[in-house]
Amino acid sequence: MKKAIKKRVVRRLKILEGQIRGLQKMIEKEKYCIDILQQSSAAKNALSGIEDLVLENHLSTHVIEQIQSGKELKAAKEVLAIYKLSKKK
Repeated sequence: MKKAIKKRVVRRLKILEGQIRGLQKMIEKEKYCIDILQQSSAAKNALSGIEDLVLENHLSTHVIEQIQSGKELKAAKEVLAIYKLSKKK
C-alpha cells in the first residue's frame, strides 16, 4: 500500500473507531433515535471514504502492475467485481 494512502486510511479508521464507540454509548444511554441514526450515517460515510482510499490504492498499484505483467483479464475482473459491489449499496 502506498505510504500516503496507508497513513490516511489508518487515521480514518481511528476516527471511525471513535465514532463506533460513541454510537455504542449512545445506544447504551438510550439517546434520541434520530441522533443515533445521524451518528450511524456519519460512520457509514466514514467507512465509504476508507473504501474509496483502498480502491484508489488498488487501482494505482495492483491493477497497473497486473496490466503491465500481462494479466489484463484478472485486472478487469477485479475492477468489475468492485463495480458490482458498489451497485449493491
